[in-house]
Amino acid sequence: MNYPVSILKLQDLQTYQLSVPDLPGCQITSNSISQGLAELGEAIAAHLTILAEYGESIPHAKSVDHYVEANSEQNVIWAVIEFDITPYLGRSHKINVTLPELLIKQIDDKVSKSVEYKTRSGFIAKACVVELNKTG
Repeated sequence: MNYPVSILKLQDLQTYQLSVPDLPGCQITSNSISQGLAELGEAIAAHLTILAEYGESIPHAKSVDHYVEANSEQNVIWAVIEFDITPYLGRSHKINVTLPELLIKQIDDKVSKSVEYKTRSGFIAKACVVELNKTG
């Protein structure tokens, strides 16, 4: 999932506050934006772990445009962090799915050529999450 990240240079002008508005309370302070984005992945993982432990649903990410329009603060920089939420969606269950042969071949070809996807199931799960996150 692509979570928008607000980046605010703090008044001391030497540190940045990075926040994920779709995950209230998920924020860090860092000496650089690059370092902060790297550390933010760990903060998101910790946040989603707590939600999963309490059986809470994973919040859907809104678009950066949504936050740019809603935010009146001028000195905010926006970024996007990609984060795989699949491990936080609960236990895996085996199901039978019927798909056309050529579609299965296309999925398998994509999985075999990509480091992003490890399995056919992972590819299908990610595609489902993307589709479920669409508004409308």
